[in-house]
Order: sequence, then C-alpha cells, then structure tokens
Amino acid sequence: MRKIQFFDTTLRDGEQTPGVNFNTKEKVQIALQLEKWGIDTIEAGFPIASPGDFEAVSAIAKACQKMTVAGLARCQKKDIDAAYEALKEAKYPQIHVFLATSPVHMQYKLKMTPNEVLASIKEHVTYAKSKFEKVQFSPEDATRTEKDFLLKAVQTAIDAGATIINIPDTVGYTNPTEYGAIFKFLIENIQSDTEITFSSHCHDDLGMATANALAAIENGANRVEGTVNGIGERAGNTALEEVAVALHIRQNYYQATSQIELSETKRTSDLIAQLSGIKVPKNKAIIGGNAFSHESGIHQDGVLKNPETYEIITPQLVGVKTNALPLGKLSGRHAFTNKLEELGYHFDEAERNLLFKKFKVLADKKKQVTDQDIQALIADKQTREADLYQLSAIQLQYVSNGYQAAVVSITTPEQEIKTSSAIGDGSIQAIYNAIDDVFEQKPILINYEIQALTSGEDAQAEVRVTLTNPQTATQINGIGVDFDVLKASAKAYVHASSSMKERG
Repeated sequence: MRKIQFFDTTLRDGEQTPGVNFNTKEKVQIALQLEKWGIDTIEAGFPIASPGDFEAVSAIAKACQKMTVAGLARCQKKDIDAAYEALKEAKYPQIHVFLATSPVHMQYKLKMTPNEVLASIKEHVTYAKSKFEKVQFSPEDATRTEKDFLLKAVQTAIDAGATIINIPDTVGYTNPTEYGAIFKFLIENIQSDTEITFSSHCHDDLGMATANALAAIENGANRVEGTVNGIGERAGNTALEEVAVALHIRQNYYQATSQIELSETKRTSDLIAQLSGIKVPKNKAIIGGNAFSHESGIHQDGVLKNPETYEIITPQLVGVKTNALPLGKLSGRHAFTNKLEELGYHFDEAERNLLFKKFKVLADKKKQVTDQDIQALIADKQTREADLYQLSAIQLQYVSNGYQAAVVSITTPEQEIKTSSAIGDGSIQAIYNAIDDVFEQKPILINYEIQALTSGEDAQAEVRVTLTNPQTATQINGIGVDFDVLKASAKAYVHASSSMKERG
C-alpha cells in the first residue's frame, strides 16, 4: 500500500492569512507539535523574506529531529543562499524553489519569455542542487499553465536535479477531474533515472482544495501539501486533517496510508487556532465543534442504538476527549506538566516554572482550571513576551453627556511608562482612543469578538481584535485574556497595536 507524505506549510502559506503573525517561539511550538502529529516535511518559512523569518526557520531547523525542514526560495541565488544558511543546522534540510509558468504570470509579473523561464529554472535548480540533497520545484500557477509547457518546465527541473515536483493550484482554479489529469499526464511523460515525488498544493477558492488533493493522490501523487485547519490567504489551503482522515476512513478505496498520528489531530488543530487567532468554524469537517453533534431526533435515536448509523468518524479517532479532567488549586507541578504535554506544548524547565506560578494564581480565582484556561494562559504569556509594549494600567470614569473617559498606562520597550487619556461613546472606545494616542497611530478596528472561555461566573473573557493599518492595508490580530472584560479588551488592542508598530 502506498504511503502518502504530508508536507505542512502552516508557518509559511498559513501565515499569509490576514492578521496572522506567529512569533518565533510560537513557530517552534507549532513545529514540535506537527512533528508529534506525524508530518513528514515542514515548510518553516521564507528565509529571505525578513530577519524574523530567517530566525524562525533557523530555530525550527535546530529543534526538529524527525521531520524534514524546508525553506522557500524564488529562482534567485540570494534566496537559495539565505535558505542554505537558515537550514544548515537542520538534520534533514530541503529547499523549495519556485517560478511561475502560466502565460499571465510570465507576461505580467515576471515579464519573461517561456525560454527565459526555462533557462532560469535550469540555472537555479542546478544551483540549489549544489547546496541541498533534497530539492523541490514548483511551477507557480501550474493549473493555468499550458500542458506542454508545464511538462517542459517540470522536465527541465528534473534534469537539473529536482527530485520533488509540486503542482500548485495557486489561485484555486482547478477541479478534481482536471487536477488529477495533470498528474497523470506528467507522471506518464516525464523522463528520469531517479524516483520523482509528485506533490499537490491546492487553494480553496472554489471550495475544492481537499477534493483536488485526493484526486491528485488517486492519479499518482505521493505527497500532499496543506495547512492545519486549512488556514491561508484568501479562502485558505487544503486542510491536512481532512486528507489524513479521508485516507484512513476510505483506505480501501484510495489504497494509501500515511504516518499521521490521528489521535493528535484535535490537539494540533487547537494549538493552531489558539496561536493564530483564527477560530475553527463549528461546522468544520473533522475538528469543528459540531462534527460529532446530532440534532435530528432520528439521527439521535440511531446513534444511541449504534453510533455507526450516522457516525463514520469517532471523536476518539481524532483525539476529541469527552472526559478531560480539569485542574484545581490543589493540583501539583507534575499534573500541570502532564497537562501541558497533553495539550501539545513543549517548554523548558524555566518556562514551565513560570507558567506553573501563573497557573497557581489562576487556580486561586477559579474552582476548576480547564484546558481552555490553560491554553489561554499560555497564549497570554507568549503574546505578552513577544509584545514590545505592555499594558500597565487602565482607569475609567463617567463624564457628562453620556461619554466615558479612560486613562491608559503602557510600558514602552525602553521601560518608560506612557500615560494617555481619552473619551469615547463607551468604555472600550475610550480605552482604544487612549491606546491610539500612546502609540501615535490610528488603525481601523475591523473586528471585535468576545467569548467566555468556559461556563460559570468565574469564567475568563477572551477578546480578539483585528486592526487594519490604513496606510498599508495590513491586518493584525490581537488577543487578550482576563477575568475583567475591559482589561481583556485593552490587552488585545495593545497586542495588535504593538505588532503593528513593530511592522511599521
């Protein structure tokens, strides 16, 4: 039976989701959980893109001992050199080189002729091969590339040393029949003395990313690229958890398997949702909150008699726990450490000790500390560590004509406390106006969400905001957690404002 490789690009393509901005520590946490989940290759980032990306790729290269760690590079020697430097300490390094091949990209973006594109592929794949044993080539916008030219581009890359060929549906244009036919055509017509791995990479603009990936597998692809929860720019990418479970449930049909540890699926999904700020829709396949719910009386009756009447996937298969035990103020360090590992987090001893102290403070305020509380505690710690600016204090008072006034104090990177006051129609508007004064910027608030992490009067509030920079149109997410809703709201806004200030 064929074994399908899983290539995760959550930290590269997934981070292109508007508002998502993982810091290096978060990226390492995610990488280690992906390794635990069974991912074969992780695309850790685009090293040439920024010093932060380079740092993150290097950190992941050092941290991961089982997965292949890949870096993205354009067909430019400086990109390939940057990837080499970032990945030189990886146990299993790989480079992913790409160049567009569709007529519209060649004419308007690259301003290159087809022959110039082929020459560039040959030159830069050859150069990449001189530095990396594993070289992957992607003809960007492959599904809108003329079939014969696509074959020429792929053959050129193989002749230059590429052993992995990825076929990107860059704009989510294709359908399963067309996409499968592309793989069949290429596999039947390429010439190579070495084994070539063919990989799918699909976007979900027409809602067919998972179906297209499975069609590629049916037609000979032995690697699938995607992201956890399907996050990514525009409509997102192939959701890897969907492909993994589909291969398991329909193994007899696809005659293929993978090394994905399905029981780690929910844990992996939750980690990405928490750190990215992108909530999983309740009706999301495999890991949504309603994935195992039945409202219809007929369905409920059938499930009670035999779950197989309406459930093809059990909650246990993907790691959904129905009997997770909460922690409390009497829980010790060992129980807390076990809970961190159970949730997919990996910290050194100093970080665990700091988190345990925060947990004890939290446990004194709550009867039961749930998994959601622990995840929020960690997210709050990591976002506050990454922020250059920290919320110090807020004060509120009512003023005349129905307005409210806020006084906000924020600690700057130079450890200076800046204080500003402002008024607004309500408490939150007043707080946000005061924060804007401190940061000397005026972003546009395009989303504000609040939810209780757990039930009960002692629940913590989690606030998520999305800000847009009016000059650059860049979107930034922020998250804040506190027992006080207004303080959680302020934390979220400071988090997003700090990231926006840092980006410029």
